[in-house]
Amino acid sequence: MLDANLLRTDLDAVAARLSERGYTLDRALYQDLDRRRRAALQEAEALKAERNRVSDEVGRLKRAKENADALIAQQREVGEQMKALEATEREIEASFRDFLAGIPNPPHASVPAGRDEHANVEIKRWGQVPDIAAPRDHVDLGTALGILDLDRAAKLSGARFAVLKGLGARLERALITFMLDRQTAAGYTEILPPYLVNAESMYGTGQLPKFEQDLFKVAHGEGALYLIPTAEVPVTNLYRAEILPAESLPLRHCAFTPCFRSEAGSYGRDTKGIIRQHQFHKVELVTFATAEAAEAELERLTADAEAILEALGLPYRRVLLCTGDMGFSSQKTYDLEVWLPSQNTYREISSCSWFGDFQARRANIRTRSKEGKPVFAHTLNGSGLAVGRTWVAVLENYQQPDGSIRVPEVLQPFLGTEVIR
Repeated sequence: MLDANLLRTDLDAVAARLSERGYTLDRALYQDLDRRRRAALQEAEALKAERNRVSDEVGRLKRAKENADALIAQQREVGEQMKALEATEREIEASFRDFLAGIPNPPHASVPAGRDEHANVEIKRWGQVPDIAAPRDHVDLGTALGILDLDRAAKLSGARFAVLKGLGARLERALITFMLDRQTAAGYTEILPPYLVNAESMYGTGQLPKFEQDLFKVAHGEGALYLIPTAEVPVTNLYRAEILPAESLPLRHCAFTPCFRSEAGSYGRDTKGIIRQHQFHKVELVTFATAEAAEAELERLTADAEAILEALGLPYRRVLLCTGDMGFSSQKTYDLEVWLPSQNTYREISSCSWFGDFQARRANIRTRSKEGKPVFAHTLNGSGLAVGRTWVAVLENYQQPDGSIRVPEVLQPFLGTEVIR
């Protein structure tokens, strides 16, 4: 959530930064809400002063054994006015909070300006793109090998679900274990969180209220829970409404979970295969850091995700997203894009983002400054990696002319074979 003080002290600058994201700040609404908040606060202070004055006068009259009935009646009236004002204040604060909750994170100064992905900046490339004559896509390869079954998945659940079979399922499991082993060895503490979370958790990381249509909601008692769209949600909210000891930072976690997304509004994109699914697996990296260390932590986290691609021998590139292509909560994001031979292009396999104190402000996650004052922590996360897309990349980049798949060397101990036939 945006710091309200930024709006109050430098409205024009904040509006200009947000416009780079394609977001138009409703200045009139902000100024109206801010005026009403200030007016309510001033009226509350005036009523409190009046209540105290009347209370003191009532006390004086009683000590003097004089009649205070008129002032006592006035005291009751002031009390009723204060109750009514408190209700008005709550209504105004709720409106103001809703207004703030809908504002995206202003971009970091190092983020290039641009409207869409065409303005993204390539930072580096790694690996040699394989020379494959007439490459087949993962659907053709997986179906022919008997390790991918989309038709039976559709019979079970509809479109955008998959069944992995035999060595296909084992490859998925191998990737998960390999990723977790590498990240824990790199210093991340493994977390196995719940897959259903409450609305407060979704709010804390920015999924609610703006992106509710993209979530799966499940009735639970008199309320509801949400299936997580990524482990970012439960792992970040582990420390909601807590103060993290400064000496414990940076705090690095990794978590494997299934992820659930309704993908509302994305139909027609990547409908073939398992690149965009309602249910998929992901190993997530989540870091909590001080403001001073956070930018360096983004570089480290991104490198830790890249290390998985390099160990698997998968060609990729790192791209710095422009202002118009970043996620709602992010102030700076690197995308890692893996090479897919069948599409003759690089496709996203990880987004590594630095959120500043945007999420921490929503979730009230704090640490202490050098002076001991509570301050909001900075949060970061990234996929390390999206498992299904890694599965796709392995099949396509390691395909052989006879349709078999050469297993990357680091995965061979997990699968017990060098080739999937």
